[in-house]
Amino acid sequence: MKTQWLACAGIAVTIGLLAKAVLAHEEQSTSAAKAVPVMAKDLPEFPGKEAVMLTVEYPPGASSKPHRHHSHVFVYVLEGRYATQVAGGERVVLEAGGTFYELPSDEHVVSANDSDTVPAKILVFMLKDKDPPK
Repeated sequence: MKTQWLACAGIAVTIGLLAKAVLAHEEQSTSAAKAVPVMAKDLPEFPGKEAVMLTVEYPPGASSKPHRHHSHVFVYVLEGRYATQVAGGERVVLEAGGTFYELPSDEHVVSANDSDTVPAKILVFMLKDKDPPK
């Protein structure tokens, strides 16, 4: 009887830990930005360069970690409120129809949905090296 109780308790603890891990993964994946490639095109007039277009969807409260694109980046806000900032610049919140530009040397320190309740979506166009620095 005691052995059965210990086995049941062990199973319950294992199920609890698995549920916690699954919920943590779902929480993490729903709060992450999702990039969706739209198009990539080599630029024959500029050997080694390409144009890339993608959308980035930010669930409510989602953000990206600071990063560099090593490219010319043009952004158009399709929906929601998008917060952006490059190192040394001011934090700006853009609404649908808003735009911004980022230099290849910029560090993108803020890239986030400015709302905790409404998703945001941006269209990104980049002119970049085909094999950028790591």
